[in-house]
Amino acid sequence: MGSFQAMEEDSKTSSNVTTSEDTKEETAKDSKVEFSEDEETLIARMFRLVGDRWNLIAGRIPGRSAEEIKKYWTSKSVSSSTKQHD
Repeated sequence: MGSFQAMEEDSKTSSNVTTSEDTKEETAKDSKVEFSEDEETLIARMFRLVGDRWNLIAGRIPGRSAEEIKKYWTSKSVSSSTKQHD
């Protein structure tokens, strides 16, 4: 097999390889982040006090990022507004 053919075979195989980073990224996008009841209560209280200052709210919840909290809150508010209109 010539070197060109070998390189071509390598490129075909490597394009089909899924890295663990790709898998983590897909899982993070598809999966819903779970929050405990205490976290949900704290987020609701903080939102009433400071509004959508997600970084400030995240600072009160260890292990949570501002982006996670914002996604949770927006998905919760979208689902509750949908229920109200039904």
